Amino acid sequence: MRNAPGSGPGGGGDGRAPGGRGKWWPLVAITLGNFMLLVDVTIVNTALPRIADGLGASFTALQWVLDAYALALAALLMVAGSAADLFGRRRLYVGGLVLFAVASLACGLAPDANLLVAARIVQGIGAAAMFATNTPLLMTAYQGRDRGVAFGVWGGTSGAAAAAGPVLGGMLTEWTDWRAIFLVNLPLTAVAVWLTRRHLDESYGERGARIDWPGAASFTLCAGALTYGLIRGGEHGWTETGTLAALAVAALALLVFVAAEQRTDRPLLDLKLLRRPSFAVLMVAALLMQAAAFPYLTFVGLWAQNVLGLSPIGAGLAVTPMALMSLLVGALGGRFLQRLAPQLPLGVGVLLIGAGGLLHAALLGSGAGWPTLVPGLAVSGLGVGAAMPVLVSAALGAAPPQRAGMASGAVNTFRQLGFAFGIAVLGTVFGTALSDAGAPTGGRAALTAGYLSGLREITLISGLVAVATGLLVLAVVRRTPDTGDGRASGAPTGARSSADATGDGGAPGHGETRPRAEEPAKA
Repeated sequence: MRNAPGSGPGGGGDGRAPGGRGKWWPLVAITLGNFMLLVDVTIVNTALPRIADGLGASFTALQWVLDAYALALAALLMVAGSAADLFGRRRLYVGGLVLFAVASLACGLAPDANLLVAARIVQGIGAAAMFATNTPLLMTAYQGRDRGVAFGVWGGTSGAAAAAGPVLGGMLTEWTDWRAIFLVNLPLTAVAVWLTRRHLDESYGERGARIDWPGAASFTLCAGALTYGLIRGGEHGWTETGTLAALAVAALALLVFVAAEQRTDRPLLDLKLLRRPSFAVLMVAALLMQAAAFPYLTFVGLWAQNVLGLSPIGAGLAVTPMALMSLLVGALGGRFLQRLAPQLPLGVGVLLIGAGGLLHAALLGSGAGWPTLVPGLAVSGLGVGAAMPVLVSAALGAAPPQRAGMASGAVNTFRQLGFAFGIAVLGTVFGTALSDAGAPTGGRAALTAGYLSGLREITLISGLVAVATGLLVLAVVRRTPDTGDGRASGAPTGARSSADATGDGGAPGHGETRPRAEEPAKA
C-alpha cells in the first residue's frame, strides 16, 4: 500500500504525535460522511407525501426518488473502490463529499420530480465514492486498540443512521420544508471536507491497479435496466414493450458482465468465489435480507400519514422500534455474536426478520393503527441486530484472504441492490393493491382498504422471503467454508475481530494480498 505524506495521525504533518488529543478527528471526518450517506437512504421516507404534494409526483416517481439513490450507490460501489485504489482514497472521499453536496443542493432546489430523481442519482454516485473509501481510510488512520475503538464508533453510527433517518426526515419536513432534508447536508459536508483535508493521510492500493471498465459498465447497466423493468412492469404491465425491452437489456448486460469478468485478471468480482456454496449463499442472503427487512417501511410511512393522519414526525417515530431493538442487540451482544459460528446469528437473525414480517401480515386488520406495528418491528429489530453485524465477517470468512476487500465490497453492493430491488418489487405489489381497491378515487374507505391490503401483501412477501433465506443460510453456510477442492479455507470466521471484519469495508480489492496496516507502509 502506498501512503502519501499527510497531516493525519500517522503522518505527523501537523506536528501532533500519534495518539495525541487530536487523534480522533479523522474518525469524526469519516463517520460524519458515513452517517450522512446512510441517513439519506431512509430520510426521504417520511417526506414522501409532502414531496408528492409539492411536486405533483406520481406513485412511480416516488419509487424512483428512493430507488435512484440506492441503485446508484449499489451499482457504482465496487468500481468506486477500484478508483480509490488507483487515484487515492482521501482524494476520492473528498470528491464524493463535494459531489454529494452539489447533488443535495440540486435535490433541495428541484422544481419537478424528474429533476429530483436525476439529482438523487448524482447524489448516489457521490455516496458510492464515500462508502467505498471510509473504512480503508480508517484502516490507514488507526492501529492497534485505537482501530478497534474507531471501528466500534463507525459501526455504531451506521446503526444510528437507520434509527435517525425517518425521525430526522419527519422533523425537518414538519418544522421547515421537505427540501430541508437535502439542504441540511451542505454544512455537514463542508465540515467533513475540511476535517478530511486537515487530518487524513492519502493512501493508495497496489501498484498497477486499474479499473475494470467493461465490468463496471455492464454491471451498472444490468442493475439499472432490471430496476427500471420491475418498476415499469408494475405500472404498464409485464408484456408491455418497454418492460420487455428493459428486462432483455438487463439479461444481455448480465451476460456481458460475466464474460468481461472471466477475461480480466483484475475483475470487480471474481466469479470463482460464487462457486463456494457459503459465499454464494451469503450474497443471496445480503440481497434478500435487505429487501425483506427495510423497503416495506417506506409504505408503512405512507400509510401512517395518508391513512392514519400522523404527522411526519409521528410517522418517523412509528417505525423506530426496529432500529432501537437493533441498536440494543448490537450494543449488548455484539462481542458475543462475533464469537459464534456465523451461520447461527445470521440464519436465526434473518428468521426473526421473517417472523416480524409475518406478524405484521397477521395483525394488520381492519381498524389497525400504529401500535399494531410494534410487535413485528420489535421482532424484526432483534433479527437485524443479530444478523447485520456478522454479515460482512461471514462473507470475509467465506472468501480467501487475498479476496477480502473484494468480498466485503460485494456484500455491501448486494445489500444496497436488495434495497433497490425491494422498493421496485414491493412497490409494484403495493400499487396493484391500491388500484384493485379503487384508491384514491374511490374515497376514504377505498383508500384505507387499499393501503391495508397492500401492507398485508408486502409484509407477507417480506416475511416469507426472509424465512426462506434464513433456512438457506442455516443449511449451507459453514464456519469453515469449502474451498471447492475439499480443503478448508482457514480460520473460523467467528474468531475475527469486528475491526478485521470491516477491514476493507466498501473498498473492493483486485485480488492482491494487501499488507496489514500494522506493517510499515511500502514506499
